[in-house]
Amino acid sequence: MKTPRILAFDIFGTVVDWHGSIVREVEVLYPGVDANALALAWRAGYEPAMQRVRSGELGWTRIHELHRLILDGILPGVGLAHLSEAERQHLNRVWHRLEAWPDTVAGLTRLKTRFTLCTLSNGNIGLLTNMAKRAGLPWDCILSAEVFRAYKPDPATYLGVAQTFDVNPAEVTLVATHQDDLDAARACGLTTAYIERPLEFGSSRVKDVSPDPANTWHARDLVHLAEQLMAV
Repeated sequence: MKTPRILAFDIFGTVVDWHGSIVREVEVLYPGVDANALALAWRAGYEPAMQRVRSGELGWTRIHELHRLILDGILPGVGLAHLSEAERQHLNRVWHRLEAWPDTVAGLTRLKTRFTLCTLSNGNIGLLTNMAKRAGLPWDCILSAEVFRAYKPDPATYLGVAQTFDVNPAEVTLVATHQDDLDAARACGLTTAYIERPLEFGSSRVKDVSPDPANTWHARDLVHLAEQLMAV
């Protein structure tokens, strides 16, 4: 198998623990609120919000603004309708402050010695930059749906990585914990690496992380992926 040149990473869930990060912060800011329910509802609104952009109902809208639209809709249901504008802005920026999984920095640092590492996230550039700065994520390049004005799984995002680096799609590997993301990348000619994140949605909703033979690699975490790829 030919070794990839570019590793493009999904971020939310794959590289950072969005659920745990949101729960921990909400529990500190608003004791007594069901932080798990808030986090899951916030994430559940993600795909419908992007679909509003894809359908043309909304013009191009960054994820930061979509997160805020979703947040405003769910706050009454968790008892936080009273939050001020400043409090809502601060809470919405929790997505900029997400914490990396314990293996992330070590795995990325090792992979960086051999491959070019970039993000390929629906998150916007400012959000991804702030997150990387805070969590110490050693990207070579930050690519986002914002660059391509298209949200995954639009082919423009996956093919855009290859075009950015002037390589063939087969020389790019998408690294993700979401099979639908990997399926879409594979349809565009990319190779794929699945990362197990059984607790992406918290302990109340453990994910099935069974291997899919369609993926090129399957790894427990990013350190395990580095062990596999460095041996190729």
